Amino acid sequence: MRQRTIRLRRARCLFAYWQNGQLCFHNFATRRTVSGKPITCELLAFFDRWRTSREAVKHFAEYTQRSVRSTLAQLVKLGLLLRNDSPERKRDSRIANEWSAWLPQGSFHFCTKDAIYVDRSNWSSDRLKAILPKTPQPKLFKIVKGAAKTLLPSRVFPDSEFVRVLMSRKTHRQFSKQQLPLETVSQLLSLVWGVNGYLYTRRFGRLLHKTSPSGGARHPGEVYLMALRVKGLKAGLYHYQPATHQLETISTNTSPNKAWLYCARQHFVKNAAALFLMTAVFERTMWKYQHVRAYRVVLLDAGHLCQTFCLAATWLGLAPFCTAALKDTLIERELGIDGIGESVLYVAGVGLPTTSVRARRQFSRNAGRHAANPSKGEV
Repeated sequence: MRQRTIRLRRARCLFAYWQNGQLCFHNFATRRTVSGKPITCELLAFFDRWRTSREAVKHFAEYTQRSVRSTLAQLVKLGLLLRNDSPERKRDSRIANEWSAWLPQGSFHFCTKDAIYVDRSNWSSDRLKAILPKTPQPKLFKIVKGAAKTLLPSRVFPDSEFVRVLMSRKTHRQFSKQQLPLETVSQLLSLVWGVNGYLYTRRFGRLLHKTSPSGGARHPGEVYLMALRVKGLKAGLYHYQPATHQLETISTNTSPNKAWLYCARQHFVKNAAALFLMTAVFERTMWKYQHVRAYRVVLLDAGHLCQTFCLAATWLGLAPFCTAALKDTLIERELGIDGIGESVLYVAGVGLPTTSVRARRQFSRNAGRHAANPSKGEV
């Protein structure tokens, strides 16, 4: 009898589309896709609000009670219908409510979490070639046919530190086994995520000034340090607080193996000295920009931060890398964030390069001289 009184409602984190002649339903909160018949749409439409199976049996009287109840049970199992007492319903409601201004287009964020990655580091060239498309690669350069061409002056650059750093930036996959000095980590955090000062506005109050641009000066980005081999700092996860230039301990239970798991089992990550887990607090941007295009801005902000990170790390004589191959849910669970209001977007990391002595001599600078600090008297 209780089964007849349990209330059900269609998942809000749901969209339907046609693919290869089949009607598909995708729940982007669970990242599960199933196919169904057009009658499924009628059932889901009926459960636009909370209803019971008894009401459904009465409404779909042309079908047998057994078939209606069996179908409802299947839809619940597949996550298209949610019970009012289920944890799935709570997550579904949170996403639907907190992301309401950016849905349904913003479902892309949830659809692309926890993607499956395959470790191909040990694959032979022939095996790698076999999985590539059989068509030719796209051309590396675009040429506008029939356009008049103007030859530019020779590319001559001044002998400046900026040009040397820019030209030296590259992605590293090999690192020295040496520990990373805490002073260097402090510089890197300050240069990339630190607060340089504040701008006071009548409408928005105090806005942050940082080394990377952010749409509307909303700065949704947060960063968590995964210290693996940092001299003077216990291995663990830390949240960087830019207002006070401090680290807040999240957990001391971490290891190179966890870093490997975080980054989709990419082997080189195990040898890094530190990872910088970049997240976004979406509400900061949503509050001002309620159009879903602003989601692009959040992603662009992460890209700005990461490029600043790579250049700053190169200037400091470090070996930087970045990756979007992540296990989102695992990282978010261990950071203690919900993946809805705040979610991981990107991971960058560093180690000392295998030629660290030469590199450090070339780019290392005094920490106190170059550290970016908030204005005096500000927090």
